[in-house]
Amino acid sequence: MITLDGSPVRVLAPVATLNYFDKQSVSLAEHLSSLQAWNLIMEDPQPLLNIAFKIRDAVSVRFGVKSIGGFSGAREDTVSVGDYLDFFLVEYTDDSTLVLTERDRHLDVMTCVSTQGKELSITSSVQVHNLFGKGYMLPVGIAHRLIVKNMLKRLQAKLSRN
Repeated sequence: MITLDGSPVRVLAPVATLNYFDKQSVSLAEHLSSLQAWNLIMEDPQPLLNIAFKIRDAVSVRFGVKSIGGFSGAREDTVSVGDYLDFFLVEYTDDSTLVLTERDRHLDVMTCVSTQGKELSITSSVQVHNLFGKGYMLPVGIAHRLIVKNMLKRLQAKLSRN
């Protein structure tokens, strides 16, 4: 895990060596900690997300990938390194940064939820280990960008209504 450009953002490795990299940011109506942002995003998962996870699990289990089941919507007031938020392992946490990973023989995935003032970023980095991982990331990479964009728009709208 490395820090990106002196910011609170963490990634798996230098960006030029990653198989997938996506960083999306929005300005929010108020400052949130990284965990507060995670909780607000996950308390109301996008409707199609659970369907997407069911399809992912049904296909991936045939290739020896464990089922992840999706997001529960469970709220956590505190987390520590070694805890799990649904299927993600918490690898680093402080007020401005929440680093979540899922690693298996096909790929390593890192999602970093970070805040700087009222700006929230979700950064995803992936390193692929084999052909299945490459094939998996083709559709997932496209869908992931759209899902994160929608998550951030929904959070922004939610906070501006309050």
